[in-house]
Amino acid sequence: MLSLKRLIITQFKNYSYSDFEFSENIVGISGPNGIGKTNILDAIYYCCLTKSYFSSTEQLNIKFNFEGFRLEGNFNLNNNDKTVVCIYRNQKKEISLNGNIYEKVSSHIGLLPAVMITPGDISLINEGSEIRRRFLDALISQINKEYLISLLKYNRLIQQRNSLLKSWNVNADAELLDVIDEQLLKPAEYIFNERALFLKNIIPIIQEVHSQIASGEAIVDIRYSSQLSNENFKDLLRQSRNKDLQLQRTTTGVHKDDLLFYLQEGTFKNIASQGQKKSLLFALKLAEYKYILSQKDACILLLDDVFEKLDEQRIENLMKIVCSGKKGQVFITDTHSERLTKAISSVTKNFQLVELGNISE
Repeated sequence: MLSLKRLIITQFKNYSYSDFEFSENIVGISGPNGIGKTNILDAIYYCCLTKSYFSSTEQLNIKFNFEGFRLEGNFNLNNNDKTVVCIYRNQKKEISLNGNIYEKVSSHIGLLPAVMITPGDISLINEGSEIRRRFLDALISQINKEYLISLLKYNRLIQQRNSLLKSWNVNADAELLDVIDEQLLKPAEYIFNERALFLKNIIPIIQEVHSQIASGEAIVDIRYSSQLSNENFKDLLRQSRNKDLQLQRTTTGVHKDDLLFYLQEGTFKNIASQGQKKSLLFALKLAEYKYILSQKDACILLLDDVFEKLDEQRIENLMKIVCSGKKGQVFITDTHSERLTKAISSVTKNFQLVELGNISE
């Protein structure tokens, strides 16, 4: 069981200083647009995953006219208190657990699993393969530390290889390229095998959750696409070397993998309605939540403004799924406190409602 008991936000996004206490496993957060509901969820996500869900640049997380930020989360994990402090100042990030600073920020990932769902996540279905790979990587990394290590190593080697291709000297660099290619084989094969095994396990969960949310809709077919499915990576690298030299980048490998969605044998994003896309998005994310719970017995689910453009039946189906478990904590934001209260109380009477006013000032 994982729950957040207290969150202290200092100079993060629109907050100067705010201190929140959470007493229930289901927490609703209401308030007008722009008040900071999403930023509370992002602060929680940051404490769990050591980064913002929305901003890849740390400078964008700092409140305007300030020079840094501090987040403190007091968690309870399986009856053990875990205090996480995240500090960013002087262009340096510092993450500590119970007063002990991590040497490597990545060491924290997986301890406090979290899943975020936002309206912008529809890009997971509509946009390119990079977003779906990030979805897979973020999920698997929270339950498999070796996967994260292999992924970091693979990405570092690909960057080195691409830099070498851009500054190619045929006499001096061929041997170095061979060395990098050899080093790429082990992490690439591990990543491919773990992705394939993970998807074999989670795709049925995605389809089950999808049928619960969108009862009556056609089942979505989900397939893993990888160049390594049919050929040895070592051979692929050798075959693509001339092409890589011409394009000055690595054109083959697990950084080209994709997750493909089909509806009645047609490409899903081209023929699905907006409602069908939203149903699939929730299915993907909630399957992620359910899978982490099955592996770790702990996860925090963050739902940001998910009720918009959902009919009452879909809202009820969604709430039955997210509020039924007792191992994870759920935070839900909405602009309308009445709608939020009605949605949550339809499935449970035990919840906390946080109503935001001028709390960030």
